[in-house]
Formats: sequence, structure tokens, C-alpha cells
Amino acid sequence: MSFIQIIDSRTTKFEEMSALDEQYEKDTAGRGTYRRSITCRDRNDPDRYLVMVFFDSYEDAMRNSELPETQALAEKMGALVDGPPSFIDLDILEDKAF
Repeated sequence: MSFIQIIDSRTTKFEEMSALDEQYEKDTAGRGTYRRSITCRDRNDPDRYLVMVFFDSYEDAMRNSELPETQALAEKMGALVDGPPSFIDLDILEDKAF
């Protein structure tokens, strides 16, 4: 079953976070198990960002979490966010395109 993790955080340092994410993608090329990510900003709260990360399965997400680069990214991102992020873990039940 496909899986999405939503990461909800607040920051005034989005550009720095984006640069870290770009480096992470390079560092995990060929080893990361994520398939897609979408980053969004809340129109009503411009310091709030949500990242949706898509995986083929929950197990793939857990393997990705265990990568040393993922642990390092979480630590570095933690220094850039205003308070701890929240995580929402979702199993995809239906995926429709219109």
C-alpha cells in the first residue's frame, strides 16, 4: 500500500531549508526510497510549510528514515524551524486523477 508522510512546520528560513533539501536529494541519490515530494506554503500563514513525501509503502518510508543522511537532515532542519514539526502518516486508500 502506498504511503504519504506530511511534515508540518513553521519557519522564517525557508530558503535555507530548501537548500538543505536539495543537498539531501543529491546525497541520497539512488538510495532514498521516496518517490515524490511536494512542498506547500499556507496562504493564510506564510511561515507555515507542509511537505508531502510519497513512498511506495510504509516500509520504504521506514527504510528511508534509517538512512544516516535522513537523520542528519532532521537534525539540521530542527535548527531552522520554529518549534518541533508535526508528522502525519497516511496510507493511500484511493488515488484518482481527473
